[in-house]
Amino acid sequence: MESRVTIPALQQMKRDGRKIVGVVAWDFQISSIADRAGVDLISVGDSVGMNLWGHATETEVTLDEMLTCCKAVRRGAKRALVSCDIPQGPVQAGADAAVRAALRLADEGSAEMVKIDGDPDMVHAIVKAGVPVFAEFHGENVPVGKLVDEARRLQDAGASLLDFRHSGPVAGPAVARAVSIPVIGGLGGGPWLDGRVRVAHTAIGYAAKWIDAKTETYGNAAKLSLGAFRALIDDVRAGRQIKGG
Repeated sequence: MESRVTIPALQQMKRDGRKIVGVVAWDFQISSIADRAGVDLISVGDSVGMNLWGHATETEVTLDEMLTCCKAVRRGAKRALVSCDIPQGPVQAGADAAVRAALRLADEGSAEMVKIDGDPDMVHAIVKAGVPVFAEFHGENVPVGKLVDEARRLQDAGASLLDFRHSGPVAGPAVARAVSIPVIGGLGGGPWLDGRVRVAHTAIGYAAKWIDAKTETYGNAAKLSLGAFRALIDDVRAGRQIKGG
């Protein structure tokens, strides 16, 4: 088995000009498949609330729920580095609560890194407590110089990786050049960054919306599942033996 991906290994990939590949996943099965495919990073996102459980917003997810997801993903990830989001509740409660949450995710959830929105003081507090940080910040309608300064502040605070959302082809490469740590992009990223993170369920077309969607993705599990369920219904109603046992 290949050795586990580490934060220094990801930072070396940036220096070598090798793109980092990450996915957002929330369960054992998907993390196992993504890990076997060879992704470098699996991010356990608080987006689980909306995308998997049907919550109206991401803010409803609790720390205990994130711990459950983190443990499941960590069991499936034999090689990839696992990062877990600190949910909004502890973050909004302040640095002390965020540090306690980070320690639980690392200790109980076996997360190798935690992800928060980019607050340099909070990043510093969590890193000082011994937990590496994946810091997220956003580039929509923000001057390039301000984004470069923000990235440098997060790096100086101790962040190990940056998730630059909505970077764009001008600010994205400027920020990636300005810091020595990897800058990877989830929503609204692009090839100008040091790597990309994609929601696994989007990559495989898992959600029900992909049954009728026209957007291209890497697979369409939703259509495949719809056909499989219809075939199962037909077999049961026709009195035939069902497949799979």
